[in-house]
Amino acid sequence: MRAIKIIVEKHNDDYVACPLGIKGVVVGEGDSYEQALADVKSAIRCHIEIFGQEVLEEQSPAREAFVAEAEVLI
Repeated sequence: MRAIKIIVEKHNDDYVACPLGIKGVVVGEGDSYEQALADVKSAIRCHIEIFGQEVLEEQSPAREAFVAEAEVLI
């Protein structure tokens, strides 16, 4: 068992979850926070089964995750 940091975003219609510290693209989604988390955990297991343990970074590069908002001139 291994702890993996996961970012969960709430959108208008659903939730999207993305893990940190995994090579490749892994995403989960669901109608609730819990569903998105369960979906991404399943996707992580599948990703590891297909590509092997090499997709796991030894240690996640992120110690913590924050949400910030910034105005950008475009």
